[in-house]
Amino acid sequence: MVGYGEKYPQRIHNRGSSLPSLQQKSEPFGCGDAFQSYYYTSEPNTNILIRAVVGGPNHEDEFYDDRDNYAQSEQATYINAPLVGSLASLASTSGS
Repeated sequence: MVGYGEKYPQRIHNRGSSLPSLQQKSEPFGCGDAFQSYYYTSEPNTNILIRAVVGGPNHEDEFYDDRDNYAQSEQATYINAPLVGSLASLASTSGS
């Protein structure tokens, strides 16, 4: 989960998260410039997607924090659905 703990994912496969905000960079830039300057860098994303759940570790329990590794670093509804379903089940059976 992004933003929690000491070692959370910092290079999320997400264009909005990897681009600087208008407060950080007020000059306009095109789509091609954004990919070359921000998306294809090894620097952490400038905008942290707090609470985003990403793909997670591979079958050998390894996680490569790399934007190009979308299988592990992308947040998407199909990744979040099992977590949300499990938590909803626990909430409905906890008696509260």
